[in-house]
Amino acid sequence: MKWVEGAKEGIVVAGGQGAGSALTQLYYPYRIFVDAVGALYVADYGNDRVMRWTQGGKKQGTVIVGGNGSGARANQLCFLVGLSFDRHGNLYVADRWNYRVQRFSIE
Repeated sequence: MKWVEGAKEGIVVAGGQGAGSALTQLYYPYRIFVDAVGALYVADYGNDRVMRWTQGGKKQGTVIVGGNGSGARANQLCFLVGLSFDRHGNLYVADRWNYRVQRFSIE
C-alpha cells in the first residue's frame, strides 16, 4: 500500500489479489525497496522471487530474480529475506536458507 501524506486511505500498488504466484499476486511479501524513479521492488518470500512494479497503475508485476522454484541454483532462491541496491544499480538479495547473498545486474 502507498500512503500519501494526509491521506485517509492507501492505494494498492502491488499485489492485492490474494495470496498466490500469479504476476498480480504476492505470497508473504517480506521487504520492499523503491528506487529513484518510483519502481517498487518486493522480496516475495513465499514465491522465492523478487518482483518489480513500475509506476503507472499496472495491475501486474515482473519477476526480475528467482521465480524458478525454491532451490540453490544461481537462478533460484530459498526464502529471501532482504534486498538492496548499490549505486551502480546492482541488486543484492539475502537468500536465507541458501546461506548466501547474491548480486544481480538489473537493467
